[in-house]
Amino acid sequence: MEPEEISRIIEAYEQALRTLCVKDRDDPLTEMIAKQIIKIAQAGVRDVAQLSALAVAELRVR
Repeated sequence: MEPEEISRIIEAYEQALRTLCVKDRDDPLTEMIAKQIIKIAQAGVRDVAQLSALAVAELRVR
């Protein structure tokens, strides 16, 4: 992965955590969110907001 792509993934991950109000980094949900965002990014989605929203929707957590 390129540095720019990694930055987008990190930003989307942080945004998803804020959306879900997850503050405990040891929460198992954090790993599920990260995996979903990486999977979606690998499918070609590049927009940070879209990455975050799709990951949250995919997990069916709001």
